[in-house]
Amino acid sequence: QTNQETAGYVKKKIRQSTSPEKSINLLHCLNELKDHSLVEEIQDQLNSGSLSTEQLSPAQWSALVFILLSSEEDLDVFDLKKYSASKEAILRLLPVVKASKKSVLSVCNLSERSCEALATVLSSKSSSLTELDLSNNDLRDSGVKLLSAGLESPNCRLETLWLSGCLITDEGCVSLASALRSNPSHLRELDLSYNHLGDMGVKLLSAGLENPHWKLDTLRVDQEERWMTPGLRKYACELTLDPNTANKNVLLSEDSRKATVVKEEQPYPPHPDRYDFLFGVMCVNGLTGRCYWEVEREGWLSLGVAYRGIGRKGTDNDCRLGRNDKSWALFASDGLFSAWHNDKAKTVNIPPSVQSNRIGVYLDSHVGILSFYGVSSDTLIHLHTFHATFTEPLYPEFGFRDGSAVSLCKLSEGEQSGNMTG
Repeated sequence: QTNQETAGYVKKKIRQSTSPEKSINLLHCLNELKDHSLVEEIQDQLNSGSLSTEQLSPAQWSALVFILLSSEEDLDVFDLKKYSASKEAILRLLPVVKASKKSVLSVCNLSERSCEALATVLSSKSSSLTELDLSNNDLRDSGVKLLSAGLESPNCRLETLWLSGCLITDEGCVSLASALRSNPSHLRELDLSYNHLGDMGVKLLSAGLENPHWKLDTLRVDQEERWMTPGLRKYACELTLDPNTANKNVLLSEDSRKATVVKEEQPYPPHPDRYDFLFGVMCVNGLTGRCYWEVEREGWLSLGVAYRGIGRKGTDNDCRLGRNDKSWALFASDGLFSAWHNDKAKTVNIPPSVQSNRIGVYLDSHVGILSFYGVSSDTLIHLHTFHATFTEPLYPEFGFRDGSAVSLCKLSEGEQSGNMTG
């Protein structure tokens, strides 16, 4: 039997395999047979930025896992959103989570099944995981209970766990406290902010801070009922466009919630904050903390956030959203999205499921995250995330071309999140 025939047989077994670990072993066999075709195909897509995980076959998923397990960068910090923010992807990429030191799985639509799978990782003797970020997944108490089965294992060496914004109540705290009583010697930091914890849950976990047998030394909690709204809309903030920044060819309407490029100049008074040449407008709201908003675009649009000090006069990059170090932006048009900061661009692959012109933006200025989502039938499809150290309040901003417009969507009545200035 030739190497080529053997390689063909191994590939067939990879296609049939339902076990990620078995598939990885088979890919090692292919490697020894000097057949790198599967891995090279995925590596080429990764290098070109054209990888779309929505259409990967099981064999291609295995090749992606194989590549990531060889990547020092991904094993140091593995961010699921780089590849696919979905509960299906986490099951496919579980070996990478297990081998990584830190896994960032925030805002990935994780389910109870995801929690069950993660519990097996936490309880595994061979797991390298010490930091796990599950923030902003609607895990609820039932998911936390499943996760706690892994936390209580003597094999679990997790030191930091983020469960912020996961719809957790007292019941989830009971599960966590029970797990930490069984395995108190590793977890140092537990983030339960933006949940609706009762007095009993807070008391149970706070007792661990005083217990000399527990390693826990940092506990963050919240007890507000409004944090029980599912998804990112719990952080909805009410925005208003700033007429003092609008270019004279940008017409504001609908109580300064819609901006449209028009041919006729508007009778705006002179103002130092006004865009004099570029079609642009900024919101009056300076944002810090966690905030979420959605917009509906018509035509080409640049949207993002900027420091107040971004330039307004002239056409230099200092005035253009995403083209300087004071702003971060997504450029959106039909069929083509790109992410921009400091005049560096990255093409954003648009999943086939993104059909609408509605875009969601999530900011967590304290953690240093700015994420963009396609909004389709109330489902959020991740487009791009910026990681940055934000040093000032951030102002939502928009840039236009002829014939384009943007509308700020109303998400909730009267509820606001984050800290706002302006």
